[in-house]
Amino acid sequence: MSPSPGPVLLVNPRICSPKNARLPLSLLALGAVLEGKREYALVDGNLDPDATGTVLAHLDRAPHSLVGLTVMPGPQVGPAIAISAAVRDRFPNVPIAWGGYFPSLYPEAAVNAPYVDAVVRGAGEETLLELLARADDGGAPGGRGPLDLSGVRGVTWKRDGAIVHEADRPWREPDGFPPLPIERLGDVSPYLARTFLGRRTGVHQAALGCRYRCSFCGVVSMFGGKTLLSGPARMLAAVEALRDRHGADAIQFYDNNFFDSEESSVPVLEALSRAGLPYWCYARPDTLAGFSSRTWELARRSGLRMAYIGAEAGSDRALRAMHKGTKVEQTFEVARRCSESGVIPEFSFVLGGPEDPEGEVENTLLFVRKLKAIHPECEVILYFYTPTPQRDSERARRDGPGVRAFRTAYGAQEVDLPATPEEWTEKRWVDFVCHQDAPWLTPRLRKRIHDFATVLACRFPTVQDARLPSWGKAALRGLASWRWAARVYGSPLELEAARRAIRLKDPQSEGL
Repeated sequence: MSPSPGPVLLVNPRICSPKNARLPLSLLALGAVLEGKREYALVDGNLDPDATGTVLAHLDRAPHSLVGLTVMPGPQVGPAIAISAAVRDRFPNVPIAWGGYFPSLYPEAAVNAPYVDAVVRGAGEETLLELLARADDGGAPGGRGPLDLSGVRGVTWKRDGAIVHEADRPWREPDGFPPLPIERLGDVSPYLARTFLGRRTGVHQAALGCRYRCSFCGVVSMFGGKTLLSGPARMLAAVEALRDRHGADAIQFYDNNFFDSEESSVPVLEALSRAGLPYWCYARPDTLAGFSSRTWELARRSGLRMAYIGAEAGSDRALRAMHKGTKVEQTFEVARRCSESGVIPEFSFVLGGPEDPEGEVENTLLFVRKLKAIHPECEVILYFYTPTPQRDSERARRDGPGVRAFRTAYGAQEVDLPATPEEWTEKRWVDFVCHQDAPWLTPRLRKRIHDFATVLACRFPTVQDARLPSWGKAALRGLASWRWAARVYGSPLELEAARRAIRLKDPQSEGL
């Protein structure tokens, strides 16, 4: 008689403080396909101050078939290493798999560690089930040899020390998967944060991917220019469950591009109008600029309060170089329409590339001023341009299918990416993947952007800060007014001192 399969442990390593924790949607999506088939548990390092200890305690209680970690590039890599290394040290025979954006974008680096047996690229639901089937074939939980993952699509693994990329796994429509088992989390109150939108803001992802191919966006390498939309009925059911079962009074949508087109958006907006909750989402300026007056009115009635919109640059030339597919006039039009509809846009910009970084930075700073003149309440998020990982098509033809995201280039400069998870934890690479810095930026240009951002943040304090009293915002506005009016941004020492005394939320690092 064969032994019963061991349970599965799904782990979200720490990436933010408990006050900023949100529902761990990636773990819940995996748990959904395990419901009724396999015993499993969830560990969220954003709320658990000793996630490593909790993981080891689970493994002490029963032999497990697999420990799976979801890992984003940047600050989550270090905690993922710590948990995985501790598991490997105490339970050397338990398979460890990494999934999420980091191993999907950098699979060779992610698997190049003694504490990672396999990485899952792209969608993980079906791949997880196949991984478990292979783990079960290896014998009793906790006592197996190395996994043979030959033919498991979407996996990168090591065979006799050599890295093997199996073929990509096709993406499936969200409606083909079961609803998220949020009840598995118990009391979800810690995940329902007080935000600009409401006192108990929940999160949901209704669609996957984005059909555009902006050259700085990791979604391109993750989804390959695909958008997979959820049906309005499924989305509405999820939102109503958050509202009625868990007390959510606002929603933040994690869709990479919530408004794919006007045609697909209308039934979604009609459904959200029935839910009656204010919400935040991602959007593109060209899509919103093309909405009819009727659709804008429907968006207003649906509860749209804030939209994160990729403006990216202040010139059409720069937008073409980024493969953005939009024009600056469309961003101006969206600012006007948002102002008329009572919607606050969060305009994001990527600075310092891809051509003439200094010239484009000055164009963009001027562009920001024009947007503020149209819609003073608009938010502005400034990032640095860093290119998304690209597939190496020549190597793919030579070696067969799989992801080749081990190298990237910026103009004539080629940037060698780290080869191990540990190297990715170095500050320069954390800043790189978080668009906080890039090796080709000059100190003078970095300071120019920093000083402008300081003056901007003080002159227009974010509406998202519900903690700061009105007098604090008024004081910052007063101090920064002359600099903004005179366009004097250099060395704003008095504003930096004021921000230390009057703690203002930074939407770039603490936003929704």
